[in-house]
Amino acid sequence: MIDRQRLVSEFLDLVQIDSLSRREGRIAKRLAATLEGLGVAVEVDDAGLKVGGETGNLLAKFPGSARGAPPLLLCAHMDTVVPGENVKPIVSGDVVRTDGTTVLGGDDKAGIVAILEALRVLREDAVPHGPIDVLFTIGEEFGLLGAKHFDVGRLRARTGLVLDVDGVCELVTQAPAANTLDVTVHGLEAHAGVCPEQGISAIKVAGEAIAAMRLGRIDAETTANLGLLEGGMAVNIVPNRVRVRGETRSRSLAKLEAQTQHMRRCFEEAAARHKATAGGREHVARVDAKIERDYGRLDLPDDAPIVKLVKRAAANLGKPLQTRATGGGCDANVLNGLGLAIANLGCGMREIHTVNEWIDVKDMIATAELLVETVRLNAAG
Repeated sequence: MIDRQRLVSEFLDLVQIDSLSRREGRIAKRLAATLEGLGVAVEVDDAGLKVGGETGNLLAKFPGSARGAPPLLLCAHMDTVVPGENVKPIVSGDVVRTDGTTVLGGDDKAGIVAILEALRVLREDAVPHGPIDVLFTIGEEFGLLGAKHFDVGRLRARTGLVLDVDGVCELVTQAPAANTLDVTVHGLEAHAGVCPEQGISAIKVAGEAIAAMRLGRIDAETTANLGLLEGGMAVNIVPNRVRVRGETRSRSLAKLEAQTQHMRRCFEEAAARHKATAGGREHVARVDAKIERDYGRLDLPDDAPIVKLVKRAAANLGKPLQTRATGGGCDANVLNGLGLAIANLGCGMREIHTVNEWIDVKDMIATAELLVETVRLNAAG
């Protein structure tokens, strides 16, 4: 049986441990001690060294108690977004929220707590289960860094669940692939008051490109955003360089490619329109564009074994489970791209990535109950 008081106490404890991306050392130490207290050794990989962080991913392998039962992966990430330091949770009845100055950190400490509580209940109630691989990753909020640098060959499980999405009793089976764009617009510097006609404003070129660009919600499957701009040297110098960074996402790979090329063309076409003569020769603005696949898409069919398993578990608890798509990426995107079959289970977090974030304790309890039943059914066959 889920221990409400224990679950709430642990959640409040964890959200008050600062754990921004690449600074997960304290939370990793705390979680490693908790897992070791449950009787397993904890492995820490070298992902932290690769991404410049304080710690690597944590992996704990729990032995099965039911002979022949297949292994299952349970995964959540340890890092939180900003503002996420000195969190002061406020409890009001069943609701835990922030004091309005920081995020709460339920993304993804709600997932971590649900996993830990499920593990305790499995042991305390002697629930038969197969081997369980528990993976707590780093740097998810900085681009799924921990998962990207994790060696899945270390896992016994080839299927399982990431707990890292809002809602409860919902299973995300579709999520977009994403491309990142890092574009540098090269203009030509000139004195802004003496001879501005001899310069090419990289800011103006970038502005024209952005004004012509489809951004925001493109269609039901596709989004695009430009999030970072930097450039210029002084207000009296025509700016010769601007760097623009952004992304596009889509659950359709064809639409992803089309939107990516559209964004590139907007920059190239704007640059081609801007020329200036200086030093006896003609100069034309130009663009350097670096485009990379950030992560692949999540695309599990409803008849995938892990989806059917969780649906059966929910039905046994009298809670119909919905599958749905999302516009966000998570560790499941990366793990599926590495050959695993991983769905993303809702764990109650609400209004994430904002200072209004909150969670209902009843939803955390429901998530832990669903995990226990899923693991039990996995062993029952």
